[in-house]
Amino acid sequence: MKARLNPYNHEALKPMLKMEESVVNSGLEMSLIELVKMRASQINGCAFCLDMHSKDARSKGETEQRLYLLNAWRESPLYSDRERAALAWTEALTLVAKTHAPDSDYDTLKEHFTEEEIVKLSMLIVTINGWNRLAIGFRSIHPVAKDRAAA
Repeated sequence: MKARLNPYNHEALKPMLKMEESVVNSGLEMSLIELVKMRASQINGCAFCLDMHSKDARSKGETEQRLYLLNAWRESPLYSDRERAALAWTEALTLVAKTHAPDSDYDTLKEHFTEEEIVKLSMLIVTINGWNRLAIGFRSIHPVAKDRAAA
């Protein structure tokens, strides 16, 4: 696989960077932000973002076990009710053409988030889905471990 272009070299990426800054400074828990970024990136198959956000999550104290089980969060007791509501909303918005953001997911979300937090969470989901599309579309390549590169 070969990268197509580096979008960071272009002025048009600046609004996206502002969105990312807004999401990171939204007041949502960093652990929740990283779980949402990981889950959307899993659904979208974005290796670049999965590599980046697994490292970011671990550096912020996330456990490997919770990252390994994230794809099966519905079957694991390791996630809080608030995280579960956010992950369901992440799936609903990431797959919106299929799910149409069901009322049941939104109703559960309202039990754990204020309206302001719902907007912030939704902007987080919009942003990571945008990053996934840019990384996949431009074939961004995640760093390769030196021992793997030599093989």
